[in-house]
Amino acid sequence: MKTVLVVDDSLYMRTMISDALIKAGYNVVAQAANGEAAIDLALEHKPDLITLDNILPDMIGIDILRVLKQDEKIASKVVMISAVGQESIIEEGMSLGASYYIVKPFTAESLVDTINNVFS
Repeated sequence: MKTVLVVDDSLYMRTMISDALIKAGYNVVAQAANGEAAIDLALEHKPDLITLDNILPDMIGIDILRVLKQDEKIASKVVMISAVGQESIIEEGMSLGASYYIVKPFTAESLVDTINNVFS
């Protein structure tokens, strides 16, 4: 069973994402509401996948992605999720190693489809 870390400052979004992924057969090992916790939990759990909001209270997801991918600290796949859909931000996330970039709002079904595609 693939493991997932869910990172979003909104409890509602963390719950929605976690519930959808658990229902689809994924193991949500942890959730984080800010960047510092996200980095700590990613390094601790080394999940197969991280869903990563781009706008967090203490840092942006792009910076978290940069930290996690530098020196290949973790091999987790990353799916960025954000209300910010600017092409330059999407391109930067993808160039730093994100597998996909989902723009909010989205459906649970489209989220699961995207995650399944990451592993296919």
